[in-house]
Amino acid sequence: MEEKLHMTDSACQSGKCLKGVSCDAEHCTFNDGQTHCFASSISVGPHSADCSSQTVCATFKPKTY
Repeated sequence: MEEKLHMTDSACQSGKCLKGVSCDAEHCTFNDGQTHCFASSISVGPHSADCSSQTVCATFKPKTY
């Protein structure tokens, strides 16, 4: 996972994507298809999560094709 984050950081030097955020949700409006997130900010939840497998990106918005 560290390498994926590093690649995202170098690809985001333009400042248009969220540095340090790696996203594999290919069907999200904010994903560029290369693991970069272009949302202005993200929200991860739910508050009751006890481990990473219980979390979701609440910013996810389905792409319209």
